[in-house]
Amino acid sequence: MKVVFSGGGTLGPVTPLLAIKQIIQEEFPETSFVWLGTKNGPEKILVEKENILFSVLNTGKFRRYISFWNIIDIFKIIGAFFHSLYFIWREEPDVCISAGGFTSVPLHWAAWIFGVPTWVHQQDVKVGMANKMMASVATIITTALEINLKNFSKKKTIWLGNPVRQDILLGEKNRGFELFNLDKKIPVVFATGGGTGSMRVNQLIVQSIQHLKGKAQVLHLSGKERPQELVNRAVKLFSDYYQVHQFFTDEMKDAYAVADIVISRGGFGSITEMAALGKPAILIPKPGHQEENVKFLEKAGAVILVDERTSDGNFLAKTIRELLDDDIRKRQLSNNLQKIMPLAKAEHILKLFSGLVKK
Repeated sequence: MKVVFSGGGTLGPVTPLLAIKQIIQEEFPETSFVWLGTKNGPEKILVEKENILFSVLNTGKFRRYISFWNIIDIFKIIGAFFHSLYFIWREEPDVCISAGGFTSVPLHWAAWIFGVPTWVHQQDVKVGMANKMMASVATIITTALEINLKNFSKKKTIWLGNPVRQDILLGEKNRGFELFNLDKKIPVVFATGGGTGSMRVNQLIVQSIQHLKGKAQVLHLSGKERPQELVNRAVKLFSDYYQVHQFFTDEMKDAYAVADIVISRGGFGSITEMAALGKPAILIPKPGHQEENVKFLEKAGAVILVDERTSDGNFLAKTIRELLDDDIRKRQLSNNLQKIMPLAKAEHILKLFSGLVKK
């Protein structure tokens, strides 16, 4: 049995698929996996660490605005579609699974032509263009949020929740203190700008550091694709309570475990991990679909939203200090996030998968 996963460019459409892969592999250890991703995205490291064969599919994307690049990308998409036809013919997969991303669109169209079952998972509050384009040919569609059931065909759409990698749940707080050489008497803030890092998040974190002395230790995941000069200067000045790392693999679970609060972007992959672990979250979303994700969760009392366009380091530091001092608010945020974002159950994932491979 062979499964083809696809998606990348960011880790948003990647982490839930890795969770699905782990569940499938545990139940069906003979299954082989292939991943079709982007050339320069961060997904390759995580995918190959899972012993999944990684291939690149160069494609374009349709933008929601008028752009000259839309014309150029039409030819890229056509080329990617023919590449995908060859790929499906060569690999003969039993099922193709995607959680979004334009890499997946030509692949799922090609799979439909060959009669290969496809599964599309919708995470964000707003349905992305890629998932809209795949929905019509998808065999099944699953959603992370109940509210998104109305956006797809009732006949083939299921509210699943969001899958989470099991290893994320295996972090140990004491191991985290040792791994990152942290003081157990001082609260820990884990800040990350997502899989590729975020320059704006990095700026806000660095601006806030000077106001957190004695109140928090900051574990900062800056992103390997971002310039490091700013954060490196901050480390020299505040090294007693501030440290920077460019990329985590196995360390991520212990970074979460040791954190009293988490600061992140608004991608649903990361938010799902925070929900699974019951972590109070301060989110700094990118304008666009991430902002819609976070506004939806903020309205439900599940996260704190910080607007990157109107906030500065002083405001972020104030928000961090107030949350660290308010145990009731932290519990409320954690409980509400877990309530609105239930985790996908392994038995439900296996039932859906078994139904697909029997088609």
